[in-house]
Amino acid sequence: MNENIELLKEVYKNADMGVKSLTDLLKGIKETDNKIKGLIEEELKGYEKYLKESKKMLKKYDQQAKGTGFMTDMMTKMGINKEIKNDNSDSAIASMVIEGFTMGNLSLDKMITNYEKEVDNKVLNLAKNLYKFGEEEVKKLKTFV
Repeated sequence: MNENIELLKEVYKNADMGVKSLTDLLKGIKETDNKIKGLIEEELKGYEKYLKESKKMLKKYDQQAKGTGFMTDMMTKMGINKEIKNDNSDSAIASMVIEGFTMGNLSLDKMITNYEKEVDNKVLNLAKNLYKFGEEEVKKLKTFV
């Protein structure tokens, strides 16, 4: 498989998981007065931007964008709901979201390192920008921990 496609699919999957997770999280804390909500909403918009861009780029390669599977989505949703039932403090929410960004960036970093020399600059920049987005958001989230 083409390295450009593989990296784009990783970007798409990473952003898709972020969109789904943060959407579920925001639904779970909708009725609360958490101060972290605004930041989570901004992060959701960021992920949506990367989702849209990676989908558009995949189309140029005649590829279908595929996100995470049904079971992964359900397990994630259940995990988020369980976590916020146990502790819906800003600190706990920030820690959970930091963990998500960190996991996403670990897999993204590995692929960037493996394909850096083979992929087009546009594809590489998209992946690196998503990685940088994750790092920047983690810094913001740490103010809540």
